[in-house]
Amino acid sequence: MSGPDDRKYGSIVVVGGGCYGSYYVRQLGRARAAGALAFERIIVVDHSADCAVARADGGGDTEVVLAEWTDFFDRYLGSSPEDTPDAIVPSPLMAHLMYQWLLDRARARWPNRSVKTLPLSAEPETPWKAAAPDGTFYGSYATWTCPINCVEPRLCPHNGGERSWTMPNAARDLVSCSEQSSEPLVGPVIFHCTHRAFGVGMFDTRDVVAADRLVERVGAGTAADVLVATVSHCHGAFNVLHVGAETS
Repeated sequence: MSGPDDRKYGSIVVVGGGCYGSYYVRQLGRARAAGALAFERIIVVDHSADCAVARADGGGDTEVVLAEWTDFFDRYLGSSPEDTPDAIVPSPLMAHLMYQWLLDRARARWPNRSVKTLPLSAEPETPWKAAAPDGTFYGSYATWTCPINCVEPRLCPHNGGERSWTMPNAARDLVSCSEQSSEPLVGPVIFHCTHRAFGVGMFDTRDVVAADRLVERVGAGTAADVLVATVSHCHGAFNVLHVGAETS
């Protein structure tokens, strides 16, 4: 989802202050200097005071928050308004953090109902795929290692061919194919990380807040299985958030 001006942001939250995070902070600074985007500040979340961003001292508009990622997002997302101008830059190696926040919120909202992660009943048709022990399904249209600064253009830099795929469509197909089953999926909730400037991809914080509202709405008084996907065009993480029916 893009806002009235997707080149202007409040806070940009960078997940991790190591090699990836420090690269993103540098690129965001260069993008702002070139007029490619504007922001009020950068928040880098890392559990180490000795992370690369902290050592580099990015200046007064870069704040390093020492916290575990789940703890930070519990506070940050829980207090973000629906129209927030913030954005989130995920780490390529992070866990499915936005799904975990939605799951935790649902458990707190419905303490007497079954709220859990279900495995995907069908998988996206991607060349590379893997299921993690925590129930997260990872898929990729690439069978090679993509560079950190790939912006996923129409022509794939690796093979020179047209990029005919996009992972958000794979998520929509999963929901569509489930409609005739006894337990259809709701959604999908899609956090689409798209290139914004100078090799930095991000998704809008307001999309995560809206997803929490959707889970609250579809789970009100009835069972629901919500497909949640954090994706770029080429890669994605998928989970099914199950909210059980109310019990008397």
